[in-house]
Amino acid sequence: MSLTAQSTDPNAPRFRVRPPANWINDPNGPFRWRGRHHLFYQHNPAAPVHANVHWGHVSSHDLVHWEHHPVALTPTPGGPDEAGCWSGCVVDDDGVPTAVYTGVDRHHTGLGSICLARALVPEDETLTDWRPRPTPVVTGPPSDLDVVMFRDPFVFRSGGRRWALVGAGHADGTPSVLLYDCDDLADWRFAGVLLDGNDPVALDVFGDEAVGWECPQLFETAGGDWVLVVSLWDGDPRGTGYLTGRLDPYGAGGLRLTARTGGRLDHGRDFYAPAVLQEPDRALMWGWSWEAREQREVDRAGWAGVLTAPRVVDVQPDGALRVVPAPELELLRAAEPFVSAPGGRAPLPEAYDLTVTAAGRTTVSLLRSASGAQLTVLLDPDAGTVTLDRGDWPRTGPGGSAPTVVRGAVSEVRILVDGSLCELFVGDRATVTERVYRRPDDVPELVVTGAVAAVTGWELVPPTHA
Repeated sequence: MSLTAQSTDPNAPRFRVRPPANWINDPNGPFRWRGRHHLFYQHNPAAPVHANVHWGHVSSHDLVHWEHHPVALTPTPGGPDEAGCWSGCVVDDDGVPTAVYTGVDRHHTGLGSICLARALVPEDETLTDWRPRPTPVVTGPPSDLDVVMFRDPFVFRSGGRRWALVGAGHADGTPSVLLYDCDDLADWRFAGVLLDGNDPVALDVFGDEAVGWECPQLFETAGGDWVLVVSLWDGDPRGTGYLTGRLDPYGAGGLRLTARTGGRLDHGRDFYAPAVLQEPDRALMWGWSWEAREQREVDRAGWAGVLTAPRVVDVQPDGALRVVPAPELELLRAAEPFVSAPGGRAPLPEAYDLTVTAAGRTTVSLLRSASGAQLTVLLDPDAGTVTLDRGDWPRTGPGGSAPTVVRGAVSEVRILVDGSLCELFVGDRATVTERVYRRPDDVPELVVTGAVAAVTGWELVPPTHA
C-alpha cells in the first residue's frame, strides 16, 4: 500500500511519508533493518500542532510502499523525556536497534539530555516495540561551555570507532556542533567541538544570523569526502546548509571537520531538519516540509506537515552537493506518460513527476488562477538561472512569496508534485522545496513555451506490485 492518508483535503500529499492525521515534523532515525527501510518522525498523535512530541514510525521494503506502525517512542511520566521525545537517530548496537534521541523534562531551559531506547524484539523486522532506558547517557552539555541550546544527537562511524554529534548554540550567539566519543553507547565522552560558526568557510556560506545549528548529520561519500548537514536556527527554524571537506584527527582524541566548500541544502522556503541514512553504496536524505498556510486551515484539514521524497546525496568534483530523487520513486509512475513531447496543453493530475529539458529560455506553467496569474518555472540556461515564480499563490511563514532564483548553468529540471508539496530538482545541483495550495477555482494545466528540447510527465499512481 502507499501512504494515502485519510484526509479529504485535496492538498494532502498521498505518496510521501506522513501520519494519517495530526502533526509531523523532523524525520528521525532513518534505518535499514532486515530488508526494510524504517523511518521515524516527530509526531503529535492528538492534534495538528507542535506539542506532545512522540516518535511516529513507518517502514518500507522499497521506499514506495510504506506501512504505518504504532508510535515508537512515548514520553515517560517523570522520566527524562516527560516533556517530549525529540530528534535523534537509530543505530545498530551489537545487533539491537537503538534509538538515540533528545529527551526534555519539565524543568528544561532549552537544554535536552541524550536518551536511549532499545528495540525489544530485534528479530522482528517491523521493530514495533521499544523500551527507553530510564536515565540519560548524557544529562546536558559540558559544564565548562556556555551552551544554551543542546539537542539532536547523530551517531556515525569513523576510524573504526563510533562517534556522535550534538547540535548546539552558545550564549554569545555562536552556533556549533559538539562531538562525543560513544563507542560504548552507554558511556559517552565529550571530545570537543567538531565545527562552529566562526569557521571561515561556514561563516562565508551560512552568514552570521544563526545562533544554533540543529539536527547535525554527517556522512562520507564513496570518493572520501565528508558532508556535514545542519539546520540553521535563529530563534525559529529557518534554512538548511551543508559543508563538504575532510574529517581530520584533532586535539586529544577528537575530530575536526576541515571544510572545503558548502552551500544552501535546499533553496526553497518549506524544507528543514533533514535526516540522512548512509548505506553501503549511497546516502539517502529526507526533509520535513512544514505547512505554509494559516493555522485555521490546518485545523480544518486535521493534518500538518509531510516528509519529502527520499533524495540521493553525493558530492560533485568541485565539492558542491549532488542531489537527485531516489530511483525507486519511478515505481510510482503510471504505465504511460500523460505528456511525452513539447507543445499544446495538458491537464495536470494532483500528483506527478515531470522532466523538462530546455535548449534555451523556457517557461513551464503548472497552475493558472482565476485572475490569470500562473505558477511557473523559468529555465534560462544562457543566463544560468532557474526561477520558481509563485504568481499569486500566497504562503505564510519565513521568506514571503517572492520568486525563488537558483543560479547555475542548468538546462533540465525535474518537478515532483504531490498535493501541495512541490519539489524542484535543478539538474543534480540544487533543490527547491515549497508548498503551493490549490484553490477551488485554480486550473492545474501544463503549458511549456520557449526553446523546449523535451518534456515528459507521468502521473503518480499507487504501486500495483506487492
